[in-house]
Amino acid sequence: MFCSGCGRSLGDLERFCSKCGAPRPGPGNARKGKQGNSDLGNQALRMILPVGRSGWAIAAGYVGLFALAGIGAPFALILSVVAMADIKMHPEKRGMGRAIFALLSGLWGVGLLFYFFYS
Repeated sequence: MFCSGCGRSLGDLERFCSKCGAPRPGPGNARKGKQGNSDLGNQALRMILPVGRSGWAIAAGYVGLFALAGIGAPFALILSVVAMADIKMHPEKRGMGRAIFALLSGLWGVGLLFYFFYS
């Protein structure tokens, strides 16, 4: 469940968002006329903005893009491991796909570096 005010991921027992103070969306707290649209709006917001994602996973994803060309591949590996650890420690955060992408592209980039330097 995500906050309708700021998009932060809410815990199971949280009745109010600790970041912005908005009430938890649900049958008792939903506004009339916006009940169906608020969930759709949250999903669209999460697709466009990195709401609820680990900052480490976001950084790893961007460095992973450069790692596909061999640039910064070791950093992509390191950031992906840190991102995965952050997501494991904070299960409310998202971004495991970005971390896995960074890991795979970092491995690819390191392979390219070894190929060009040792062949």
